Amino acid sequence: MDAPSVASARPAWKDLAYGSHPFDLVKVRLQSQPFDRPARFNGPIDCFKQTIQNEGFKGLYRGLSMPVIGAMLENATLFVVYGQAQNLLRRYTSPTPDLPDGRPGPLSLPKMAFAGACAGAATSLVLTPIELVKVRMQVQMIAQEQTANLSQQSTGQAIKQKLPGPVQLTRSVLQQHGFKGLWLGQTGTFIRESGGSVAWFGAFEGLARFFISQKQKSAPPGKIITKDNLSSPELMLSGAAAGAGYTVILFPADCIKSTIQTGDELAKGRKQAGFLQVGKDIYKAKGIKGLYSGCGVTIVRSAPSSALIFWLYSLCERYFG
Repeated sequence: MDAPSVASARPAWKDLAYGSHPFDLVKVRLQSQPFDRPARFNGPIDCFKQTIQNEGFKGLYRGLSMPVIGAMLENATLFVVYGQAQNLLRRYTSPTPDLPDGRPGPLSLPKMAFAGACAGAATSLVLTPIELVKVRMQVQMIAQEQTANLSQQSTGQAIKQKLPGPVQLTRSVLQQHGFKGLWLGQTGTFIRESGGSVAWFGAFEGLARFFISQKQKSAPPGKIITKDNLSSPELMLSGAAAGAGYTVILFPADCIKSTIQTGDELAKGRKQAGFLQVGKDIYKAKGIKGLYSGCGVTIVRSAPSSALIFWLYSLCERYFG
């Protein structure tokens, strides 16, 4: 048998990041359109077309390095805190019966939701600086075009400069806003991650427990069905539902966050408004639809990735405890 190729040996999280990044870029560009002037993009398909026409296919992968790093840190923080929060709840609240193999039994859904909220809150602190740099990289070309157009109007000559990379952007944020500037948009990330993680873990656990209850009805007397008895399609369907639920529940918070974080790039010279004011401005200009700009394309990205993440996580739980 031939040795595995580099492509086949690549970790799954890299494939997830590479495959889903264009959807994330489109989402951010749709969310970040200024609400005080006509929209640049008419929707996700138009955004895809314009990006490819103006920047080539590589334009769809602008800022890719940041979500690759973010995916590793996010999932590590999320599942570590989620597990530790469950341990604390088992220690300080009413105990749950152990499973037949001696492992702790599952907590109630409200307790699982609380553990998810704790995990999301902790993850938001890790994600905000990474997402700040990522979204600014994703709108760089648009910002440069705006600057070039203004330059051409005033001097008759369009001036384009080399776009800064993630290190330069981070330095720029530190110079302009200090260390705390890296957490610009933290309110939106906190709301999205803490509330969204309740939906993420809650949807997965809820649907998984539904499948368990259905299997339990036809199980032999005395046999206790657990998550270990679920098939891969059942686990992946539960994970996909989690991804969709996470996206829909608190998507407006993500939209507001992206608008705030791209303000320095797309709205230079304008005083930065707070979280609630930006939300009001978006709603006033575009209605509820504006707060869900890019939601559909995000579900297309998040459902498959969540399906794979929860399937792998459940298999690791099953075989390694």
